Amino acid sequence: MSEDDERQQSPPSDLEFVSNKARNCNATGSGSGHPEFQSTYPDQVLENVLENVLHFLTSRRDRNAASLVCKSWYRVEALTRSELFIGNCYAVSPGRATARFTRVKALHLKGKPRFADFNLMPPDWGAHFNPWALAMAKAYPWLEKVHLKRMSVTDDDLATLAELFLGFKELVLVCCDGFGTSGLAIFVSKCRQLKVLDLIESEVSDDETDWISCFPEGESNLESLIFDCVECHINFEALERLVARSPSLKKLKLNRYVSIGQLYRLMVRAPQLTHLGTGSFSPSDIAGQGDQEPDYVAAFAACRSLVCLSGFREIIPDYLPAIYPVCSNLTSLNFSYANITAEQLKPIISKCHKLQTFWVLDSICDEGLQAVAATCKDLRELRVFPVDPREDNDGPVSEVGLQAISEGCRKLQSILYFCQRMTNAAVIAMSKNCPDLVVFRLCIMGRHRPDPVTGEPMDDGFGAIVMNCKKLTRLAVSGLLTDKAFDYIGRHGKLVRTLSVAFAGDSDMALKYVLEGCPQLQKLEIRDSPFGDVALRSGLHHYYNMRFLWMSSCRLTRHGCQEIARAMPRLVVEVIRSADEEEMDDVVGTLYMYRSLEGPRTDAPKFVTIL
Repeated sequence: MSEDDERQQSPPSDLEFVSNKARNCNATGSGSGHPEFQSTYPDQVLENVLENVLHFLTSRRDRNAASLVCKSWYRVEALTRSELFIGNCYAVSPGRATARFTRVKALHLKGKPRFADFNLMPPDWGAHFNPWALAMAKAYPWLEKVHLKRMSVTDDDLATLAELFLGFKELVLVCCDGFGTSGLAIFVSKCRQLKVLDLIESEVSDDETDWISCFPEGESNLESLIFDCVECHINFEALERLVARSPSLKKLKLNRYVSIGQLYRLMVRAPQLTHLGTGSFSPSDIAGQGDQEPDYVAAFAACRSLVCLSGFREIIPDYLPAIYPVCSNLTSLNFSYANITAEQLKPIISKCHKLQTFWVLDSICDEGLQAVAATCKDLRELRVFPVDPREDNDGPVSEVGLQAISEGCRKLQSILYFCQRMTNAAVIAMSKNCPDLVVFRLCIMGRHRPDPVTGEPMDDGFGAIVMNCKKLTRLAVSGLLTDKAFDYIGRHGKLVRTLSVAFAGDSDMALKYVLEGCPQLQKLEIRDSPFGDVALRSGLHHYYNMRFLWMSSCRLTRHGCQEIARAMPRLVVEVIRSADEEEMDDVVGTLYMYRSLEGPRTDAPKFVTIL
């Protein structure tokens, strides 16, 4: 259930009245005025029909809309929803969610806001999975799937999933923490029907437990095993045996402790893979000097179904030619850990004509991006990450690379681009060449940097993006920006749902433009910008429609935040300070606001004050 599900708990009474009248009408009539037929249970008949219809609705938004038609639809939609999405674990209690939705088989649950990824939130802030695990154990003993993002998960929580859900099949943990290899060992040993175990960018503590060898013996149902974020050695022999007895395995992503020689052995046993994370992509330190190297090219050539390639954690570029045989079939390539040059990239990318998703480090320079633009005409998503994220660094990619991409990859829908310099002209060109952009995130790492050619703010570039890219839903802005840029966003960003702002704006008017002009805005993240209480008050009309607002290192006061809390009782207003910081004056360091049906949470740590 997203928070949208609960925005209107019941329909207006007139809808229910009309619906009841229609349902109680006679089916047919006779001259005597008595009905020839009348259903004894008209509500039940309608709900049976609705149940069959609603099973075909898979979109969360469509289901949310259906639930608001009338009370019967509200009730039947809940009964037929098998997949539950909750965008903020504090927006609704586990008890309320399980009471409304009684037939759930899959749960998607999000915890901390995204800025937690950048160490802007103290550890132990909350987002504990335990209350949800216990509630689901009582309500959904048939639960099969759990997807968690930015949640705190303990070893005991993993044991609960394994022991109390006998048919459990799928666990995905993205950016989660709190658990270790001993918890994984208990989990995998007891989940005999497990198909998916994906650990993505999560922090897994090394308890010196051999968790890989704890998978049950016999043929495995595994379809996906991702553990590239696990920073500890694994029992490779046990992994090799597991892969060999997993005939349905399609996705395998290895951590940096798996050498290229070990990768070869796994590929020979699993040529059916479609998604592969290569591990280190370098030889083992203990490999013998005289040992003959395997035929890596043949191993990749045998994986004819491979469409997604990632990993390359500690790459030795001399081994890159091994992947040439699969390049022509790839739709996704992730080099975001591979510090390679443009010359090393060119022979690979020139073969990737089907590529739709490409992640890479800026070590490939503008020249590498020009090679991408020349070949990858079907590219839909591009992410360029910095090798060195320091602000005073001379970045190797610039407006030259961005313009090349916009001219060569006109089907682009999503871009994340880290750089040290950018021009309005290049951004304007992208807005015209790539009008289908849905996500545009430009991160100019130096603070308040203007257009290096004209010396002007970057207002016109971002203005062109929101004006020309009519499908835009996510935007991140950076560089020197005045209130004018936010005026553009407010006037033209009518579909923008997520906006990230850093070191931007002149005054409170900038935020006022956005809050008053973007009716679809759901998530607003702001740091180090000159917005104060006046700007905060300008969103009073809209905060109940948003998932959250995050503001850190701005110009807010406790008094201004308290005004919001008093005016909007269903909004949780959290003031957060660092864990070792004492409660001082009226200045607010970090504000996190979110709507909730439950009111203030009960597990707030001491460094969080709920107003």
